Amino acid sequence: MAVPILQELIEKGEEEDACIELLSNILEVLYKAQKVNPVFSAASFSLSSNHLGNDLTKPVKKHIQLILERLLHTVNRRVIILDRENTLRSHYVACMAAILSQMDKDHYSSYIKAFPSRPELMDFLMETFILFKDLIGKMVYPSDWMVMNMVQNREFLRAINQFAATLTEMFLSNSSFELQLWNNYFHLAVAFLTQDSLQLENFSQAKRNSILAKYGDMRATIGAAIRDMWYNLGHHKIEFIPGMVGPILEMTLVPELELRKSTIPIFFDMMLCEYQLTESFSRFEDEILHKLDSEVEGGRGDEQYKQLFESILLSCCQRHPELAKPGENFVAVVTGLLERLLDYRAVMNDENKTYSMSCTVNLLNFYKEIDRQAMYIRYLYKLKDLHVSYENYTEGAYTLLLHARLLKWSDEANTAPMQGLHSPSLHTQRQLKEALYNQIIDYFDQGKMWEEAIHICKELAEQYESEVFDYEMLSDILQREAKFYEKILKVLRPSPDYFAVGYYGQGFPTFLRNKVFIYRGKEYERREDFEMRLLSPFPNAEQLKSTSPPGQDITGSPGQYIQCFTVQPVEEAKVRFKDQSIPEQITNFYKANHVQKFSYSRPFKKGPKDPDNEFATMWIERTTFVTAYPLPGILRWFAVTSTTTTIISPLENAIETMMKTNEKIMSEINRHQNDPSLPINPLSMLLNGIVDPAVMGGFAKYETAFFQESYLQEHPEDEGNIEKLKDLIAWQTPLLAEGIRIHGRKVTEDLRPFHERMEQCFMQLQAKVESQYGVREMVCFEDRRSGRPRSVAWGPDWDRLSHAGDRQVLTEAPPTPKPAPRTSESEDRRNERKENRSSTFFGYRRQDLRQSISELPEPKEKWRLSRSMTESSLGSSEGKQPLPSQDTTGAQPSTAGLSLSPTGFGGRVKSASKAPPLPRKISPTVYETFLEQSDA
Repeated sequence: MAVPILQELIEKGEEEDACIELLSNILEVLYKAQKVNPVFSAASFSLSSNHLGNDLTKPVKKHIQLILERLLHTVNRRVIILDRENTLRSHYVACMAAILSQMDKDHYSSYIKAFPSRPELMDFLMETFILFKDLIGKMVYPSDWMVMNMVQNREFLRAINQFAATLTEMFLSNSSFELQLWNNYFHLAVAFLTQDSLQLENFSQAKRNSILAKYGDMRATIGAAIRDMWYNLGHHKIEFIPGMVGPILEMTLVPELELRKSTIPIFFDMMLCEYQLTESFSRFEDEILHKLDSEVEGGRGDEQYKQLFESILLSCCQRHPELAKPGENFVAVVTGLLERLLDYRAVMNDENKTYSMSCTVNLLNFYKEIDRQAMYIRYLYKLKDLHVSYENYTEGAYTLLLHARLLKWSDEANTAPMQGLHSPSLHTQRQLKEALYNQIIDYFDQGKMWEEAIHICKELAEQYESEVFDYEMLSDILQREAKFYEKILKVLRPSPDYFAVGYYGQGFPTFLRNKVFIYRGKEYERREDFEMRLLSPFPNAEQLKSTSPPGQDITGSPGQYIQCFTVQPVEEAKVRFKDQSIPEQITNFYKANHVQKFSYSRPFKKGPKDPDNEFATMWIERTTFVTAYPLPGILRWFAVTSTTTTIISPLENAIETMMKTNEKIMSEINRHQNDPSLPINPLSMLLNGIVDPAVMGGFAKYETAFFQESYLQEHPEDEGNIEKLKDLIAWQTPLLAEGIRIHGRKVTEDLRPFHERMEQCFMQLQAKVESQYGVREMVCFEDRRSGRPRSVAWGPDWDRLSHAGDRQVLTEAPPTPKPAPRTSESEDRRNERKENRSSTFFGYRRQDLRQSISELPEPKEKWRLSRSMTESSLGSSEGKQPLPSQDTTGAQPSTAGLSLSPTGFGGRVKSASKAPPLPRKISPTVYETFLEQSDA
């Protein structure tokens, strides 16, 4: 009588506290009765039928059967209905577990048969599967209630296995197969296997031993059941592909060796099933790659899993010839992805996100290689967010640009959604690409990469002007573009330093181990600060002092060794800058950007040591590094893909040194021509360091080391380079002359004695050079594009230093002057303004002529040093420079008198003039005054 009343009250939700207490007492009495006769316990499913006749156990079994038929479904429904916060819910779950614990095989069989129709049984199973999955996923009891949770799991496992037998018997044949019911079973079984309370490796050893002793590892039991149920599906398997790929993958990732060995072969069965129907397994492959990404990122998977997956799948594929090659390719893709995902997971939570960026790039490049665009774009935005969080705006712009390049200027719908707050309104590819371009322009602007922003502006302007005819937007974008041009010329941009970093030793992760990277430093970042930032993620790493590549004892050791040194970017030749005089603000950008080659020079001594002249034995070992991609790019660093080493002789080293010195002089002259307000002190120090006899030892050392007849006899192959070095020394004279002229115009009266002293030193130096190496004068010609300051780009070609060529004579007839057209008064004024503000190399206003030796006479025409002179000279053929020709008239050079110097200057060559008197000594007071102003 009590059971029907309990059923009625529970269904109505009345007197629930009393109902639960009464039901608990009844179940406790039945449990104690079974304990008296343990042979009849629910765990014993092998009882023979004659035992059931025992008078002592018949009433117990009948009572359990009555409770099962009347109350199990009622209690289940009540658990479903009650809110999770309701305290009664946990009591009902305890009653449900108690009922299940007292059910034996016969109880289950009779209960299933009691359903009047097949649909009602299917509804019960559906409801039970969903309820169990919910209770497993959102535990009713606290996680530290180990006994209660394990008892619940034990009874759920028994029930799941019993219901699995019902599925196989009643819902598997073609006429009775129920896809959703089977699908719910698989999802429930996987959820049971992967629940936290069964992951024994997360518990202490004592707790793990206690669970194994009392309950065993229930994961192995349910895993075997899932495997058997999968193989029971037969030809119905294809209906679970790709839907079941994710749950099976989640199960195989559980870190239990035997479970993995028994369940990983299911993947091959899925491949084979799909291949037999479609001659490919692309759906399976797409799904497992997608799910693997999220599972590993969530913390599942390890190196052991990668190795097991590879060995088991390859073994299975080799037994089926038709799947051998495609299966091998698939396994290679999955293991490659696993390796990158594990690297990414290992560093994704580090405070220093540097290596997270590297792993993100490895992943997005991998997804690009295997043509998984959605995943590729997903990691692009992860990388972009990392860059922006570190204020790497340039790299963030390049990252977004990769997505933008995938889009078309069309009204096609977006195939891959953009991540961002404003993405819902961007329905077409044109809208998305335009939004991306505007974001990219902002990032390039913040990163001071205005040249790159201008390229994007031009593309947008073309769309506004020619495709969508939006002149208002065209006006806006052209104004932005104009501001970028202005910033290029007016805003200071410090060039970044570049560093080579090697990670040696087996202690580093695979994506760093025994590899060299080129890093792009931040603005004004010192090497010491960079090294500190570099070493912070590896506190146990040892920094190598040598810059030479380490040996096997380092690369094969279990430790961590980091090598760091500064490298110089090697500028690529810009064809569009050839034969052009380009402002320094423009050319400086390309010296440190869009660079893929970097060099490091290590000096060393070779041959007999000369204590009086180190230049004679100073050799250079130059190592050139080539990176995978140009810098800057989507990272602030890239791996080195190739390394070459060349040896620079002492003579070639001397030529390089002279060329760099001349470049430095030209750079200072250009700066002062472009900006007359610059302080004079840097120019003063540079010029004085060259012309003062006290510091002119380097010049004399070259003569002693290389210009002696004995050297030429020993090294006849260096004749061309000796002439080149002499030519560089000779061409330095007009550069110094122009620098001293500018210095004389700007020097203050306090420093006038210093200037006069430097002037006299120059006269002495000039006499020495011109007497030995001839006179050099710049070519004079009009600048075709006057109107703004011009500067010179010094473009040495180091590869040709040892191939001195025949000196080619530049003969070119002067153009026939055309009659100037008549201009209006307004045009005359504009031309006058242009004339006043124009400044070419060695160019200055005519009204500022000075007459002293420091105020060298103005040429009759504005002079400009053409880049072509530098480039042409370095490409000349073998041979000797013609002897300087005597010119006593002092007139402008004729066409026959113009020569192309092997070191890059075009002009005329004259013999030496008479040597000037020796300079007088400068007083200490003047030096002190100059030094005080330098410090200021």
